[in-house]
Amino acid sequence: MIHAKWMLMAAGLALLTACSSGEDNPAATDTNNEVEETTSETTSETKEESSKDSDEEDAEAEVTEEEDEEETAAEEEPAQAEPLYRVNPANSAVEPIAGANPQAVLITIDDAPDKQGVAMAETLKELNVPAIFFVNGHFIDTDEEEENLKKIHDMGFAIGNHTYSHPNLKTIPEDQQREEIVSLNDRIEEIIGERPEFFRAPHGVNTDFSRALVEEEGMVLMNWTFGYDWEKQYMDAAALADIMVNTEFMRDGANLLMHDRVWTAEALPAIVQGLEDKGYGFIDPDTIEGVE
Repeated sequence: MIHAKWMLMAAGLALLTACSSGEDNPAATDTNNEVEETTSETTSETKEESSKDSDEEDAEAEVTEEEDEEETAAEEEPAQAEPLYRVNPANSAVEPIAGANPQAVLITIDDAPDKQGVAMAETLKELNVPAIFFVNGHFIDTDEEEENLKKIHDMGFAIGNHTYSHPNLKTIPEDQQREEIVSLNDRIEEIIGERPEFFRAPHGVNTDFSRALVEEEGMVLMNWTFGYDWEKQYMDAAALADIMVNTEFMRDGANLLMHDRVWTAEALPAIVQGLEDKGYGFIDPDTIEGVE
């Protein structure tokens, strides 16, 4: 009897153990499978969502990067200022645009850089007066002359084209006119890294061909309003300063012609002072229409 009792107890324990472990229990197996499938699905969905989030973050990062690059490029590229003045083609006066100061004049120096060009630039720089230095090719043939042109340019002054050898353009054929103008532009660019923005013909004499060529080269064409320093009676600093300030031709927007000469260099401070005393300002060539 005892032996049978122990056998019944052992059988009951085995059955209980089997039920607890899920062996041979279809219900337990199905439940386990469902848990495994649910876990697998959840993991897959989490991975997909994580992948989507990562892709979105990468896309957003790329957009932000592009925007930053565009903003940096915009900051690095200087804005092109609207012109304040334009040259009147009829008389070469410099006229204001949209509220610019009308009581102002333009200082120009021809035949540079001869003997006085650098000294004149230094004087104007000290006086804080802008100007255009119109260059002749035969004044930039040597290393010293090249250096003089660089000095004037490095002081911040505009450089203009006054032809290579200063001929009367009406007396030479078109191919020679082209050589006089374009070869000087090339030479100036070789020295200072920029092509001239302005052109003035020797003796103020242009041709239809030279006008078209100047436009093709992207330069602003101008002559002048008045000048006196090549006349014998004004080859004196005091006399020149007086006539430049008090001439009957002085008016708003005057385009003042001077040359690279000893007496002009000496007269320059008095000319500037006399014009300022009359209330005139000085036009920055960079603010003239057509300059890039």
